[in-house]
Amino acid sequence: MNYRHAFHAGNHADVFKHIVLSRIFALMARKDTPFAFLDSHSGIGLYDLLGDEASRTGEWEQGIGRLWQRDDLPELTADYMALVQAMNPDGELQYYPGSPELARRLTRSQDRVHLNELHPEDGRLLKANMGGERRIAVHQNDGWLLPRALLPVAEKRAVLLIDPPFEQADELERCVTALGEAIARMRQTVVVIWYPIKDERQLKRFYQGLERSNAPKLLRAELLVHPSDTAERLNGSGLAIVNPPWPLEDELRELLPWLAQVLAQSEGSWRLDWLVAEGA
Repeated sequence: MNYRHAFHAGNHADVFKHIVLSRIFALMARKDTPFAFLDSHSGIGLYDLLGDEASRTGEWEQGIGRLWQRDDLPELTADYMALVQAMNPDGELQYYPGSPELARRLTRSQDRVHLNELHPEDGRLLKANMGGERRIAVHQNDGWLLPRALLPVAEKRAVLLIDPPFEQADELERCVTALGEAIARMRQTVVVIWYPIKDERQLKRFYQGLERSNAPKLLRAELLVHPSDTAERLNGSGLAIVNPPWPLEDELRELLPWLAQVLAQSEGSWRLDWLVAEGA
């Protein structure tokens, strides 16, 4: 309940997560049929990078700040960067979209968006920031209950983002549980789990849990800005993607080397592989 994402908005992990999310939305939109987006731990939706929280850490300067006004951006970043630029029309980088704002702007009129934020103040701000759009529902409940509460959806297609604050020791395990519940209720759901790369021992158990899950197929994508040799800092972040839309794997193989080079703080690297191969 104490975590506030505003301190970390726009950092390297956000850039990675949001570019990938923008590509998933684009690939899902290739079919005319609607889909639903579910966000378990939404935050407030959009952030002021010059505000008190973001200014205290300055993490965004080593994230979105490094992409801002570059002239060599890959085409696959176009939707994401166009959104950030639209939020900062005067050319000065100040406002940054969280995943709710990304979903609000990059999904279509026929798609539905379910946002959940338990933190009382953040939940109130999220509702205000979403502007009362009819196709967007804002919930203030326990995010871990979202798969049970909302799946299956009427749209027959769904993207579920599981992005907890990782304040509690068992949250990686709870991610695996939530994944299992989502797939059990709606097998074709695209589940995206964001996770920090810090303690490799915890991550080993997490990977094993993912491999033993009921995921039909699961792609692991990781971006590191430091070597993973200490648990005292955020070395990078990963996305475990169940049922990734085609050809997301090929797109990530193009994007990750570029992101690792541009966002590296001491030594950048990346990994892309299948923890659960299709038909395994």
